[in-house]
Amino acid sequence: MALNGFKDIVPSEVELWRKVENTGRDIFSRFNFSEIRMPILEKTELFARSIGEATDIVEKEMYTFVDKQITMRPEATASLLRAYIQHGLYVQKPVQRLFTIGPMFRHERPQKGRLRQFHQMDIEVLGTPNPRVDAELMAMGAMLLEELGIPVSLEMNSLGCPVCRPGFREILLTFIADRKNELCDDCNRRSTTNPLRVLDCKNPKCREQVEEAPSIQKHLCNDCDDHFASVQKGLDSLNVQYSLNKFMVRGLDYYTRTTFEFITSDLGAQAAVGAGGRYDGLVEKLGGPKVPGIGFALGMERLVLLLQQQEVKIDSAKVDLFVAGLGEKASEFAFSLAHTLRQNSLNIAMDYEGRSLKSQMKQANKLNARFVLIIGENELEQGHAVLKNMQTQEQQDIEIHSDNKEIASSLLLRCQ
Repeated sequence: MALNGFKDIVPSEVELWRKVENTGRDIFSRFNFSEIRMPILEKTELFARSIGEATDIVEKEMYTFVDKQITMRPEATASLLRAYIQHGLYVQKPVQRLFTIGPMFRHERPQKGRLRQFHQMDIEVLGTPNPRVDAELMAMGAMLLEELGIPVSLEMNSLGCPVCRPGFREILLTFIADRKNELCDDCNRRSTTNPLRVLDCKNPKCREQVEEAPSIQKHLCNDCDDHFASVQKGLDSLNVQYSLNKFMVRGLDYYTRTTFEFITSDLGAQAAVGAGGRYDGLVEKLGGPKVPGIGFALGMERLVLLLQQQEVKIDSAKVDLFVAGLGEKASEFAFSLAHTLRQNSLNIAMDYEGRSLKSQMKQANKLNARFVLIIGENELEQGHAVLKNMQTQEQQDIEIHSDNKEIASSLLLRCQ
C-alpha cells in the first residue's frame, strides 16, 4: 500500500494529467513564459525566511531532515526565486516570465484533492511592478481554466505594503482584542505574530467573530490604492469577471498588495484550485536585488478531480497498426518488421504469445488499432500479407518480398 497522503497516478488517470499539463504549457507559451526546473530538496532556512516562521507550513507541515537542515519543498516560489538569484537571471533579462510544474510536499491531513505529495503548476513574473501584469496573470489563469472546461470564480484583495499595513495591523489588533475569548487557540496565537491570518481562519465560530472586521481595502496608502484600482481596471478591460474579498489574506507571509484565488464549489466545500499574489520585497529578502514579483500556483490534483467529476474522457493514442504473426516464422518476421515500422514513426502493437488470429484480432480491437497486418506461414512463403482497415473492414494484399525498409515505406502510405 502507498503511504497515507501519497498516491499512484495510474495509466487511466495519466491522460487527464497530460491534458492539464499540455493545456498549461500551450497557454504559458502564448504569454511568452519559459520553463524552469528546480530540485525537490532545499535548505530549510530558505522556506523559513520566505514563507514565514510563524506560518502553519513552516511550523507544522514541512518534511524536514532536521540533522541536515534540508526540507522537501512545500511550495515552488521560494525555490524558483533562489534559482533566479543564484543564476543571475535578472541580469540576463530585466523581466523574467517563468513557470515550473512538479511535486510539492506538506504533512497535513489528507483529504479530497489535498495530498501530502501534491503537484502544482507555478507561474511567476519577476522584474515589473506594473498592475497590468497582475491583471494579465489572473486573465491567463482564467483562460487556462476556461479552456479546461472548469468553472471557477475569481476573488481578489489587496494586502497593502510595508507603508500602510502596520497602521491597519494596529486597527485589526484592537478589533481582535475585544473578541479574544471567542476565538480559537490558533487565532489567539496568530494575533500576536500575524493578525491578518485571523481573518482567514476556517473555524465557523471565528468566521462569525470577524464578519464585521475592518477591511484593509479602506486603509491602503495612496500608492497601494492606485495600484489596486489599476488592477481592477486591467481586469475590466480584459473582460475578466471577479469579486473583492476582504478576508483573503493567503497563508504565506511574503504577499504584498494583490492577492487572488480561483474558487470552485464543485469539490464539496468551497475550495481554491489556484491562488497567488504579489511579493515585491521577497527577492531582496532572500539576498537578491530589489526586484518586484508576482505569481500564482494551480493545484493539479484538484484540476484532475474536477475533470473526473465532469466525466471528461481522453482517447488514448490509437495504435496505427497491429502486426499479427501466425506461426513461429511469421511471428519472428513480424517482430523484426514491427521494430522497423516504429523507427518510421508508426505506433505499432503485436502479440508475443502465439495466440490464434481470432484472439489477436480481439486484442487489436481493444487497442483501437486502425489497421491490422496479418502474416501467416503461407503468406510469408508467398511473399505477401493482408492489410485490414479496422474501420471499413476492407482488405488488401501487401507485398513482403522486399526488405523491411521498403515494406515500411509501403505501409506508411497505406496507413495514412
